[in-house]
Amino acid sequence: MSDFNDFFDDMIDVDADADADATQYFDGDDEDDDDDDDGPSVVRTAVLSKNGMIALLSLKAGEAGGQIVRLDPRESLPAVQRYDSEGEAVKWFGRSLATSRRNGWTVVYDGAPLAG
Repeated sequence: MSDFNDFFDDMIDVDADADADATQYFDGDDEDDDDDDDGPSVVRTAVLSKNGMIALLSLKAGEAGGQIVRLDPRESLPAVQRYDSEGEAVKWFGRSLATSRRNGWTVVYDGAPLAG
């Protein structure tokens, strides 16, 4: 193994993946099934700004419960709070966002997470 990447190529068997038929990964059903949806029903991200600082408040909730993640630039680690129900998580996300506004934070973005 003269190249560092050769090790990883051997571990994930890159050559075998290149030969594999792409249709083996496709189940043939490209319609959206609401019954199979295990993902969260509510996903929301708020970007806040105050005194040159940026903070994030994120909500992910579904039938199994929810969680709120807060990334505060004044803290070394993100804070996560879990909830037993979707409604409870949504309620506390709204309260947390309202409290941040009262404390001088400006909401720069509030909606679905952006990609790209």
